[in-house]
Amino acid sequence: MDMETVFTFANAFVLAGWLALLLAPRAPKLADRIASVIIPLLLAIAYLLLAPVFFTFTEGGFDSLANVMILFDNPRAVMAGWLHYLAFDLFIGAWQVRQAREHGIRHLIIIPSLILTLLLGPVGLLLFFIIRFAYTKRLFN
Repeated sequence: MDMETVFTFANAFVLAGWLALLLAPRAPKLADRIASVIIPLLLAIAYLLLAPVFFTFTEGGFDSLANVMILFDNPRAVMAGWLHYLAFDLFIGAWQVRQAREHGIRHLIIIPSLILTLLLGPVGLLLFFIIRFAYTKRLFN
């Protein structure tokens, strides 16, 4: 299968999940199911189909930065890594929406953290933790 096609499809697919999260107040249960279960599950299946290929036929490994760079020289390995990021970032975005709802944080307040989670993963998560702390005065649930 052509990795460029997989890349294009996966990106469009995950953007539907992010759109569901941004519109979550309109249909919160549907958005949560789409963004925290359905799309991450399908991305995980796609990852599972690609992972054996790159672990079996690719040089490199996870024991040093140099070996990770060699590992990700393979387009299938890069695609598997990209699916990993897409699934986990979307899952974290869905968690942020649920947490905001549980703590009474208005949805508009967390939109910047959702956008940053989509674009810069951990930076969006950090912003969400700051927002949640500002509203709850607690680091943990």
